[in-house]
Amino acid sequence: MTDRTRQDPSEPTPSPAAPATAETTVPNLLPDRSLLRWEILCVLALSLGAAAISATITFLGVLTAPESMADQTANLIRSRAENRPWLDLSLQLYAVVFALAPVALVVYLLHRTGESARTVGFDRQRPWFDTWSGLLLAGAIGAGGLVVYLVSWQLGLTRTIVPSTLEGHWWEMPVLVLQALKNGVLEEVIVVGYLLHRLGQLGWSPWKAVLASSVLRAFYHLYQGVGMFFGNLVMGLVFGWFYLRYGRVMPLVVAHTVIDIVAFVGAVYLIGRFDWLPM
Repeated sequence: MTDRTRQDPSEPTPSPAAPATAETTVPNLLPDRSLLRWEILCVLALSLGAAAISATITFLGVLTAPESMADQTANLIRSRAENRPWLDLSLQLYAVVFALAPVALVVYLLHRTGESARTVGFDRQRPWFDTWSGLLLAGAIGAGGLVVYLVSWQLGLTRTIVPSTLEGHWWEMPVLVLQALKNGVLEEVIVVGYLLHRLGQLGWSPWKAVLASSVLRAFYHLYQGVGMFFGNLVMGLVFGWFYLRYGRVMPLVVAHTVIDIVAFVGAVYLIGRFDWLPM
């Protein structure tokens, strides 16, 4: 009986498949440039691109208001159900969780192209480096940001920022910490890690991509005023340089989270204690 599984000697022997590596799979799995542009636009439209447009519209309202910019307030975290603490807490947690949906989308899209969150350094592979470098960045950027805020407020170029109006409920501090963590993950993963990575795949030069990322960061903070627009522009350039240098977004998440925790939680204790502090 003839063995039907034996290869015919006249047929060519197939060569073994090449091992799957990032270099061989990613270019083949990437969509064409047009679809990649649409992907970026859709991600931004669902997240911080929409926030930039909203902040710009709000800023136009600030400019046309009868009060000076310094006499107007920008409430960062406000109550969602006044005098109903449990409902307020539920809405606060809902807002935090679903604000991170674009991050989940970005991680999914990276996997679709044969990559992962690890591609942009959003992982726990280097915890000590991420923690210490993040803390150093937080100290430098946080101190500089406070100076920019105080000086620009004195010059009438920034609104009075009120970090929290949660009325001192028992859950206020945990919610403020979660909001800070949400801001760090959402902004740094999308505006730095994802955006710089995808723009690089579109052929943008590194610093052109960093400049675009920094301008976007500045615009979605524009509702706070002109001073904070330029302060966040500088922050974006520093964070972009760091990402280009080390290829990791996790230290930026740490830095941003620490900066916001100090701003949110610190403001709760400082309000009313220092008359010169604009809050």
